[in-house]
Amino acid sequence: MKKPTILVTGGLGFIGSHTVVELIQEGYTPIIFDNLSNSSLKVLDGIEQITGIRPACYTKDILNTSAVEKTLRAHKIDAVIHFAAYKAVGESVEKPLEYYNNNVGGLISLLNAMKKVGVEKLVFSSSCTVYGQPKKLPVTEKSPVVKAESPYGNTKKVCEEMLQDISKTSKGKTISLRYFNPVGAHPTSLIGELPLGIPNNLVPFITQTAAGWRNQLTVFGTDYNTPDGTCLRDYIHVVDLALAHVTALEYLDKMSESYDTFNLGTGTGSSVLEVIKAFEEASGQKLNYKLGERRAGDVEQVWADCSKANKLLGWKTKIDLKQMMLDAWNWQVILKKD
Repeated sequence: MKKPTILVTGGLGFIGSHTVVELIQEGYTPIIFDNLSNSSLKVLDGIEQITGIRPACYTKDILNTSAVEKTLRAHKIDAVIHFAAYKAVGESVEKPLEYYNNNVGGLISLLNAMKKVGVEKLVFSSSCTVYGQPKKLPVTEKSPVVKAESPYGNTKKVCEEMLQDISKTSKGKTISLRYFNPVGAHPTSLIGELPLGIPNNLVPFITQTAAGWRNQLTVFGTDYNTPDGTCLRDYIHVVDLALAHVTALEYLDKMSESYDTFNLGTGTGSSVLEVIKAFEEASGQKLNYKLGERRAGDVEQVWADCSKANKLLGWKTKIDLKQMMLDAWNWQVILKKD
């Protein structure tokens, strides 16, 4: 039996492209919708090399509701996985209006198009930032959703609230996946994380510094209440994360409620200095870094309790931190050669 056709907004981005690969390998037909604001059409080549299939791709903006509607109709889309959003905490502090316009406005545009066409199944890309700085760790899906530490985090919080409100009067099914910190690259090194401009996330800045693209990495804050004074995060390999979207799609058809949330992480917190050490051990590269002041919007420490996803989605992470760093470095080496 042929599996459904899935619209993947932001499908050429870091997480989106890896999810497209896993969807293809599981027999789905993904249709990509991406405005290339933080991605490249070259990613399509990598997807095709890995899977042997070049998915249809529309280089349109999610804010263009009519373009989204036409795409949904043209391909008889069964469900949507929505990645298309700006994602950098630090940048969102500097450009809050752009983040609200793109992230909240983009979801509204998508939902309007879905309503017109009658597409009722959605997997939403959310974030652990909705928990802010938790008072109790690890966080579960029942942990308080608090005032966000950054405009980026607040856009995810607002989007989740909007989806919950809509679900009360809708026949549709929606799952919000709260990611922790996606890193790594596909083991083939054919796709990976390549932010346009200066990276806002730790691991691509690490690999670019090791490759000589950046002069030095700054560790923001060394006086946090953590074992080594640096921020703690729950890092998850992007392939593990991508696979969770496939299981979430399958779960949409089984769930009795109209809306649900799941944490996606490893359940282990790693500090910035621990990540640097894991990278140096995996890559054999000595990293040039310095210790600096705290950065606005950063949460001190957060990691996940993923038992709900383990039980209901039947999903667990398989890849450890050292392998995450090795895959990220192997991807960077390929980029360096090019």
